[in-house]
Amino acid sequence: MDKQILLMFADAIQRKRLLRVTFTTRSGEERSRRCAPLDLSPNERAKIKFYKYHMWDLDSEPKPNLLSLSPEQVIQFEVTAESFIPEQIATWTRKNLWTIIRDWGNLS
Repeated sequence: MDKQILLMFADAIQRKRLLRVTFTTRSGEERSRRCAPLDLSPNERAKIKFYKYHMWDLDSEPKPNLLSLSPEQVIQFEVTAESFIPEQIATWTRKNLWTIIRDWGNLS
């Protein structure tokens, strides 16, 4: 796992900044998306618990949804100047379930 990418991801969570994420799909295509960073944790449903970057993909069609990427898929994170409001995105989560500590008010 690239330490610089991890630090950028954690910083974006702390500052509530959107990311421009460049990654490779499972089929090998390169894509770029505007995302709100959520957490770095194992996928709960996976049989083998590898850590993944979990983000809210604002560019997915027809509506935003969860994007989970393994560290190997991530090419680049670019922290943008655009902020997000966690309460408008993380509506399904319960308090204190995050791996990366943050100050997100009622969602922390």
